Amino acid sequence: MEAEHYFPSPSLCSTRWWSKETVAVVTGGNKGIGYALVKQFAELGLSVVLTARDYHKGQAALQSLQAHGLANHLHFLLLDVSDPLSIKHFASSFQAKFGPTLDILVNNAGVSFNELDGNTVEYAKTVMDTNFYGPKLLIEALLPLFRCSSSSSVSRVLNISSRLGSLHKLRNKKMREMLERGELGEEEIEGMVKRFLGDVKSGRWENEGWPLQWTDYAVSKLALNAYSRLLAKKQTRLSVNCFCPGFTQTAMTRGKGAHTADHAASLAATLALLPPSHLPTGRFFLLSRNTTTTTTITSKL
Repeated sequence: MEAEHYFPSPSLCSTRWWSKETVAVVTGGNKGIGYALVKQFAELGLSVVLTARDYHKGQAALQSLQAHGLANHLHFLLLDVSDPLSIKHFASSFQAKFGPTLDILVNNAGVSFNELDGNTVEYAKTVMDTNFYGPKLLIEALLPLFRCSSSSSVSRVLNISSRLGSLHKLRNKKMREMLERGELGEEEIEGMVKRFLGDVKSGRWENEGWPLQWTDYAVSKLALNAYSRLLAKKQTRLSVNCFCPGFTQTAMTRGKGAHTADHAASLAATLALLPPSHLPTGRFFLLSRNTTTTTTITSKL
């Protein structure tokens, strides 16, 4: 299915359903799109929890944002999404500080060890732990802490993903058919990830039909997209969507890209702050070079 030429208008954010009591968590908030998104959320008046895996870098980002006069809207908590123990401690710290009041979770933290025109699977396990298992375990740890949805407010998760995780990038036909099934389960998604890591370890990954471009990163986003689709079906009180920011000027792209982190963050903010009456679930939003498009997660994956 072709992507629909549709993207929610930023003007929808003028329908202000949030307040300073609205709590948002942004992972990997010390730089790039995460930092820009924390800043925009704070400027819009939300209470924002900036997370980073490095204490000093997180504090430096916090101080930089406070210098913009945003101190009353900012908080910092340490979080390494690749570490299950860190996720557990973060959930405890969040609960102690805020209670069950989480409204928005943006899973932005991610890693890639590939050069723009290169491909390596040397760090495949680290990539899976950070880009797939990290968001998955964090969502599961925070599920009891999301605020109960009401007619004026809907709790939401926005997973920063990638078009590299599209199903058509997967050359293994049987694996693609399995992921396309409507009754896809968690165990099958995790089974795919384990099979990929096994193929990497044995050196078979290229012959087994995995994506050829940024392979480990692509598989991690493929798994994240599939999990997002599954979660959107299971969670009736939670909106779950994915957003591909496209080729953005960040550290991951060595500063190259078609647009700035601020621009990508402004669109992520639009998605995260859609009013309840316009808020979808189970969708994949794509920022391309010339336009913004979206398609359902089911048809995209």
